[in-house]
Amino acid sequence: MPGAIPDTSISGRRVARELTTLIERRGKPGMVVSDNGTELTWNAILTWSKDHKVEWHYIAPGKPMQNGCVESFNGRMRDELLNESLFFGLDHARRAIAEWADDYNPFRPHSSLGYQTPADFAGTIAATGSNTAQDESFAFQPVAQTAPFGVFKTAGALVVVG
Repeated sequence: MPGAIPDTSISGRRVARELTTLIERRGKPGMVVSDNGTELTWNAILTWSKDHKVEWHYIAPGKPMQNGCVESFNGRMRDELLNESLFFGLDHARRAIAEWADDYNPFRPHSSLGYQTPADFAGTIAATGSNTAQDESFAFQPVAQTAPFGVFKTAGALVVVG
């Protein structure tokens, strides 16, 4: 999870700024796959996508499994953190989510990544999606039919996963 942005409201402009920050840290993706949330369909996102030359793929309305990796992540975060926590304010929520992400990325192996941690796996791929360390006997399933492997994926305004 390269970015988690807990806030009371997140606009398309904010999403665009956060994506620019992610590109500076991680490199530019070939494509972003997202749902059709209002913060992701604003002109700010369309302009950002055009200006950064990043293709944007919206999943079909009512078809969350077209972005199944993100839906799985959202369920895990909801079950392990959000449903189990009582936040006493936005600062508390930000700290708790940051602590959870600090455990999730470098320490937890994931079966969908060949039992590597997300941090280890991120070191094996280029932002364009080529996986130089991938064993040929291990095949990854695509997230969405038209999205190439290794794209950034988004789920609403809360989390951007890469």
